[in-house]
Amino acid sequence: MAGIKHILVIRLSAMGDVAMTVPVLRALALQYPEVKFTVLSRGFFKPFFDGIPNIGFYEADVKGRHKGFGGLLKLYRELKKLDIDAVADLHNVLRSKTVTRLFAFNGIKTATTDKARKEKKALTRAENKIFKQLTPIVRRHAQTFAKLGFPIDISVPVFPEKHELSPDVLTVTGEKSGQWIGIAPFAQHEGKVYPEDLMQEVINGLAENKSYKLFLFGGGTKEIEVLNSFANNISNIVVIAGKLKLQQELQLISNLNVMLSMDSGNAHMAAMQGVATVTLWGATHPYAGFAPYHQPQENLLVSDREKYPLLPTSIYGNKKVEGYEDAMRTIKPETVINRINDILKKDA
Repeated sequence: MAGIKHILVIRLSAMGDVAMTVPVLRALALQYPEVKFTVLSRGFFKPFFDGIPNIGFYEADVKGRHKGFGGLLKLYRELKKLDIDAVADLHNVLRSKTVTRLFAFNGIKTATTDKARKEKKALTRAENKIFKQLTPIVRRHAQTFAKLGFPIDISVPVFPEKHELSPDVLTVTGEKSGQWIGIAPFAQHEGKVYPEDLMQEVINGLAENKSYKLFLFGGGTKEIEVLNSFANNISNIVVIAGKLKLQQELQLISNLNVMLSMDSGNAHMAAMQGVATVTLWGATHPYAGFAPYHQPQENLLVSDREKYPLLPTSIYGNKKVEGYEDAMRTIKPETVINRINDILKKDA
């Protein structure tokens, strides 16, 4: 759109949601090289956007100087100095709405991503459930930019080149040989986590192939203990949790041949880099629109809805439904192993 040269893009959290904005912004940067985009997000997520042309980054310190309404006013005054011409609110929560409205009150064009809250409620409710595919969030974000006058084509994605592994990453991973598999067995909510005994079967089954090297992702003392138990001193399994910073993890992920993840941020971190990503779905479902970007249907392994017809029970996996604790056990370890083997055969 004529006159718009600088767009503020707001997406404050969480990790997976921020990662899902990356393919959209990459497409925008390529299709509108004359426009500058500044991402407003938490400083932790800055590495997601490194290397994308005409993308800047501004840290929202929501727990510090930008906390509360007064902090958001301060943030707005800081952002005004950047000569913003338009605002794309990809978050659509109270904080982002406040900043967006402050710009709108001062005559700046704005657009906000529709989060489809009614449709999501219909998809997850127990009675009168409407089980249908909702518009993927990546497409919803693209629609937001179209409202500002910047339609984009995301049907043919462009992914970054594989990162060169830095010496500090190579110290943990070793030089690449054979095929590398990332496994991220955790998620924020229990309803999205594959049972540990079944995950152990998957890991053991894959590790039998000595041309594979497995990297286990996670964080925090408890998760690292579980990962070390999974690894069980097997020679071709490396626990990377706690050993790499986010930027270094992104280097490693870009060099994977496949990532196995729950419905969680790691899946989106892999998909945004064009890595084949297999996801396991328990209380949640890809129909909500949060499937990893540009992944085929066969990579989305879902729990059995014939046995558990109330699935999905929630969007985020945070709602417990009695009798549904074992829903993910309907995803058999051999199904997971076979899918990963099939991907790696094609990638060989």
